[in-house]
Amino acid sequence: MKDAAYITKCVILARGLGTRMRRQEAGVALDASQSAAADTGLKAMIPVGRPFLDYVLSGLADAGFQQVCLVIGPEHEAVREYYATTVRPRRIQLDFAIQQGPLGTANAVLAAEEFGATDQFLVINSDNYYPPEALSSIQSLRQPGTVLFPAEALVSKSNIPEERIRAFAYCVVDRDGFLANIVEKPDSVKTAHLEAEKLVSMNCWRFGPVIFDACREVPRSSRGEYELPQAVRLAMRRGVKFKVAICGTGVLDLSRRSDIAEVATRLHNVEVHL
Repeated sequence: MKDAAYITKCVILARGLGTRMRRQEAGVALDASQSAAADTGLKAMIPVGRPFLDYVLSGLADAGFQQVCLVIGPEHEAVREYYATTVRPRRIQLDFAIQQGPLGTANAVLAAEEFGATDQFLVINSDNYYPPEALSSIQSLRQPGTVLFPAEALVSKSNIPEERIRAFAYCVVDRDGFLANIVEKPDSVKTAHLEAEKLVSMNCWRFGPVIFDACREVPRSSRGEYELPQAVRLAMRRGVKFKVAICGTGVLDLSRRSDIAEVATRLHNVEVHL
């Protein structure tokens, strides 16, 4: 029997518009299939040897996850069809939740409420490939929490340039190893006041069902979206504690067309077993 703290469910957020991926970049050459996929903005299905999402799902299965809920838009029926007819995963069960509009990451998590039910579950992005160490760390937390990545490690061990790191959320951890604050898209002044080892959130969360109330009640941000970091802060104000694990490895990021070639190179020798 597995330890009760061992989680087997994962929610993958795949509803975003992919506006950065749709944007043309000078000097970036893609093959026809990559270009067609990039034009849709559905980053998870961009071929990097095979669809990027295949690698993500295979990694989750390797880490012991058994059930995955893909949060997609109503226009993404091709994703459901691909996994129902072309691949048919055997190592992992796929469910789908529909987020009707691109209303932010908290709204996307809320779309998976029926799937999450009363269990703890992992939440990750569909355009990131998380290393085995990060998925193992999530299991080791044994309670709601998050895996954070030192900014320096992301620059040196990922395909993420330093200027992009500056736009990510930074996190503050208290002396007991729990999340104390999230600083979204910090400017240079705020960044200078954070700890020397800046810890970055790559949206790798372990949640319990209490997060759904926070996602439901969080107000819209200035961008008009219901954002997950704000929902986490709301849950923290209500007494929820999020344990932190720090992972010093890289995370592959498939946000822009210029990421595709390097991501494909880094995944070239990764075997996929679905």
